[in-house]
Amino acid sequence: MALSEAQLRVDHWISQFEEGYFHPLTNMARLAEEAGELAREINHRFGEKTKKPEEPEGDLAMEMADILFVVICMANREGIDLDEAFDRMMAKVEHRDATRWTAKPPPSPDSP
Repeated sequence: MALSEAQLRVDHWISQFEEGYFHPLTNMARLAEEAGELAREINHRFGEKTKKPEEPEGDLAMEMADILFVVICMANREGIDLDEAFDRMMAKVEHRDATRWTAKPPPSPDSP
């Protein structure tokens, strides 16, 4: 699904409600909250803070999707085309970081 399709899907859902999109500061607080939930799950899986035995397994993908939903809400409220913004961001890093990292060797002609 393209980001523009996700933006339309979120907008269709939000448009059902009188309240509409949250204020930018509310969305920023929501984004920070969701990032904290992702950080907690990552810390439980890979960090030193393990879960209590009675705590259920978290869902890393859903935590990331929650963040994506809030970012889409923020973009929609501000009229930002995320496909275009993402393309600009990738062009920036592809140019800026082209020689920053160690490139992998090209695949050999024998590889499948």
